[in-house]
Amino acid sequence: MNTTVLTRPTRQVFSRHFGGTDGTVRLLAGLALVGTICSQHPQPSFSRLIRLDVFSTLFPNWRFFAPNPAQHDLQFYYRTLDEAGETSDWVPVEVIAGRRAHQILWFPGRRAEKAVFDLGAEVMRHLDKGFAVARGLPGYRILCAYFRAGIERSGATGVKGFQFTLVRNAGYDDTEEPEIIFVSPYTPMRAPSAPAAESEKA
Repeated sequence: MNTTVLTRPTRQVFSRHFGGTDGTVRLLAGLALVGTICSQHPQPSFSRLIRLDVFSTLFPNWRFFAPNPAQHDLQFYYRTLDEAGETSDWVPVEVIAGRRAHQILWFPGRRAEKAVFDLGAEVMRHLDKGFAVARGLPGYRILCAYFRAGIERSGATGVKGFQFTLVRNAGYDDTEEPEIIFVSPYTPMRAPSAPAAESEKA
């Protein structure tokens, strides 16, 4: 049986570089570097290493936007219907506010704007099942409540309902026409009340 025996110079090299506390630190740093490089590899076989990192704290993942980075922006628009039956023009929803320097460290408002687009993405994923299914999603109902609250905060009077749409565009690329993803049906300003439970009817 063949066994691998380290020569004396080799043992001295390993002892010098990986012996003691400093050597342990170098060894762990080297393993972390190798693990980080392997976890970025697109080959699926390297994903087995990522599964060892149960809490996703050992190896950073720089493939967040890959392999399909976002190439389009999602933009919401809404219009209102007043008591006289007049419909307003489509108004863009300005969810993304201007950035400031301190927001690099602290920007809790970013959660709200991201949530709005996440809700729109949830509705988009179910559009192939028909809009009747999509409008029954919790995300769609939250969007309705969001637009309803925004119209109320705007101080508009005499509004009895609204309609909103989700549009996909190429951002600053004016050569590509915007694409309408979906248009909601008329939605009353007064949210429909939930049916009373049997115990409440008794």
